[in-house]
Amino acid sequence: MISMTNADFEVGIIGGGPGGAATAGYLAKAGIPCVVFERELFPRPHIGESFVPATTRVFRDLDFIDEMEKAGFPKKFGAVWTANSKAPTYSHDWDELPAGDFADIRFEEREQEGVDRRYTYHVDRGKFDLLFLQHAHKLGAAVYEGVKVTSVDLNAEPYPRLYFKMGSKEMFVTVKMVVDASGRDTLLGNQLRIKIKDPVFNQFAFHTWFEGYERLDPRYPDKADYIFIHFLPMTNSWIWQIPITDTITSIGIVTQRQHFPKTREDREKWFWDCIMTRPDVYERLRKSERVRPFKEEGDYSYAMKQVAGDRWALVGDAGRFVDPIFSSGVSIALNGARLATADIIRAAEIGDYRRPSFETFERTLRWGTRNWYDFITMYYRLNVLFTMFIQDPRYRIDVLKLLQGDVYDEETPEVLRKMKDIVTSVEQNPNHVWHKLLGDLTCTAFKPSF
Repeated sequence: MISMTNADFEVGIIGGGPGGAATAGYLAKAGIPCVVFERELFPRPHIGESFVPATTRVFRDLDFIDEMEKAGFPKKFGAVWTANSKAPTYSHDWDELPAGDFADIRFEEREQEGVDRRYTYHVDRGKFDLLFLQHAHKLGAAVYEGVKVTSVDLNAEPYPRLYFKMGSKEMFVTVKMVVDASGRDTLLGNQLRIKIKDPVFNQFAFHTWFEGYERLDPRYPDKADYIFIHFLPMTNSWIWQIPITDTITSIGIVTQRQHFPKTREDREKWFWDCIMTRPDVYERLRKSERVRPFKEEGDYSYAMKQVAGDRWALVGDAGRFVDPIFSSGVSIALNGARLATADIIRAAEIGDYRRPSFETFERTLRWGTRNWYDFITMYYRLNVLFTMFIQDPRYRIDVLKLLQGDVYDEETPEVLRKMKDIVTSVEQNPNHVWHKLLGDLTCTAFKPSF
């Protein structure tokens, strides 16, 4: 075990969500003394209820996969994207584009190194986050819930300080390294003024849970427990359908700010108006019972100018948030923790927590999040292109690799280059048969600075 010398802990972690818990788990397994401060008391309701298979590697690394199985979370074998074939936005009769009103993938179609099963999971995040944080504690991490870190002094000597309050009394602990996994609170990003808001993905979500929604659609008889993305006949808007338990389903609508009503009453009416544009969903949903209040999420995407520095690193949403249409959020958090802790463990061994020690983490995370971002941007920019690539045997497996969460091993996958070339040609040619189907987003409008 590494000596703590005069610091209270080797590493201090802000936030006990998936990124923070995974960071703590990896460090504790390596024998590095670490502490997690989580401002809330778990379990807590939380959006983000579906995973991609790349999370399985982390669960296996941390000996958590058996607990995932015991928890009985619904298994997620793949994904389906549907459109109303009568909607003019999505209907077509071009030879080069496969016809139909849906596209689907199965994770088992491509083998993944380090992933030993053909499915991932849908989860109740309240239950999952609690189990995962408890697991980090079992591995040896110190965990304090209901304790909110208010600020960080990275320049304190001899070690950085994490400040928090116990009642009315301000206190601090000293650490050699700080990991901010505070989620969308972005504590360090705000404090260091390195946060960049995304002017393109200004998405909002309005969502709730329903009991008794009939997920079995006769058109997709073997896919009841897949995640469904139902396109809406409104620019860059869609419905998610995610199993939570055998009988409870999460339903949410994502849209851009200009479509999002201002008042709660208008939003509830807007929710049902949107659902009614998809009669296949509406007819089943109106027979079910809403069991949670509606919730809303906004200001979806942002980046940071850098994700590591001298004695600090950002993990998960604390460092980057990308629109979650491909269920990427928890995967980015877990794999960010995996990458960050590999560098932190090496830094601890040589006693050097300066920024160059985290070069591999920064570079690899930048590749992964940029690949997610580019993939999502092109998806919104030209939905039919995604439909074509997912159904074309020349590209299907390469697209599936991205959808499985394997986005970190190369700077720009060849399939993304091909997609960019096609979108660019469509953008530049007003007479192109797809030009009228372009969404409002562009592929070059926003480039993160980090």
